[in-house]
Amino acid sequence: MSSCTMEERDAKGESSMNAYMTIGTQDFLKKLQEKHEEIPIYLMNSTSGSLAYYESEEKNIFSSGKAYDIVLESGQMEEKGYVVMNNIPVTDEGRKPLEERFRERKGTIEQTPGFQAFRFLRPQKGNTYVVLTQWASANDFENWKNSDQFKKAHKGQQKVKPTAYFPDKPFVTTYHMENPED
Repeated sequence: MSSCTMEERDAKGESSMNAYMTIGTQDFLKKLQEKHEEIPIYLMNSTSGSLAYYESEEKNIFSSGKAYDIVLESGQMEEKGYVVMNNIPVTDEGRKPLEERFRERKGTIEQTPGFQAFRFLRPQKGNTYVVLTQWASANDFENWKNSDQFKKAHKGQQKVKPTAYFPDKPFVTTYHMENPED
């Protein structure tokens, strides 16, 4: 899958792609997955619980959860892997600068060993964007975090005071993909 923005999809006459997430018990989410077997729903687990994720141009099938516009994407989501979600709360004034910053990013992450997918997600309700990356393993993600490419991509961010565009501190959630054979 190529990296594509919503504007590029709209210019091509394509529909906007959405991402949907919901949380629940493993059993509940597996039943949702079985009920909607025509939709590739990815199940993920963490120490804090389980999450179901899917992408579609159609209406949300989850009765609760969160809906996002996929602003930028690259790579293909896989059934196996390690997912890192950077959750970034942004004020209304901060939306445009944040989206511009990500549109201008250099695509070096895609060349990193173990990289599988990248999604930059704009909330349809609320103010917390999600930067989702999927890796073949947690070790691949850690190797990227310790790489020169990561340092270059995040240069100066650790020393910069949070701007008025960010009302709360960003936070990270991590998940292991649930193996469908398990």
